[in-house]
Amino acid sequence: MQLGSPPLHLQNKFVIQSDHMAAVNDGSDQPAKHNGSDQPAKHQEVGHKSLLQSDALYQYILETSVYPREPAPMKELREVTAKHPWNLMTTSADEGQFLNLLLKLINAKNTMEIGVYTGYSLLSTALALPEDGKILALDINRENYEIGLPIIQKAGVAHKIDFREGPALPVLDKMLEDEKFHGSFDFIFVDADKDNYLNYHKRLIDLVKIGGVIGYDNTLWNGSLVAPPDAPLRKYVRYYRDFVLELNKALAADPRVEICQLPVGDGITLCRRVC
Repeated sequence: MQLGSPPLHLQNKFVIQSDHMAAVNDGSDQPAKHNGSDQPAKHQEVGHKSLLQSDALYQYILETSVYPREPAPMKELREVTAKHPWNLMTTSADEGQFLNLLLKLINAKNTMEIGVYTGYSLLSTALALPEDGKILALDINRENYEIGLPIIQKAGVAHKIDFREGPALPVLDKMLEDEKFHGSFDFIFVDADKDNYLNYHKRLIDLVKIGGVIGYDNTLWNGSLVAPPDAPLRKYVRYYRDFVLELNKALAADPRVEICQLPVGDGITLCRRVC
């Protein structure tokens, strides 16, 4: 997610409840309770964005398939990020694993990431790329990136990353002025300001190669997309919901891409450019 210090009205954390999967604004930031018990929902931990109805099933996936295969640097960065006050902005561990495998499957070499935060998904990408692979990483907050940078350096993949601090749109516009960047990226991951997702797509479609993939994160937006209009959503969930709905509608109608929307993490939509 490409954010600096979030606006005050967007700083409330949202609560994920497995019985209705809604971002409920109950006036507190206390962990959700299950069925009236005093036990907190297990996954009020960092990175829990799963839309699975069963927390136990999500825990099974993490403990059986994700955590045992999570590279040590990614585990370290995940644990460091968990201590950060905005840790809900991080990519979940299961999504990090998915991205790592996807990049290997498509033999990606030249990639871009818009929205870096502490770099968990960035590290996942860097570990998947070949030794001469490259990532153009764009974020407005270098301070957050530098939280994870020592771990990225220790993992031996910092040389693959070209981090640039600042808004992404001017960088994209500048690249579009140079023909050499057209169709030059194998994979682009977007996990930034949702109100600019369509603006990003209008530019990225010309920068990704035919056959290349763009991944948009948070496209199920905590399940709020199907919530009733009067649902008591957290303010920032409600604020961005219409932008996510607009993006999903536009991607479904875009003949330049094949799409697949997956309920991994908070929802990720993959767009393969076909023309």
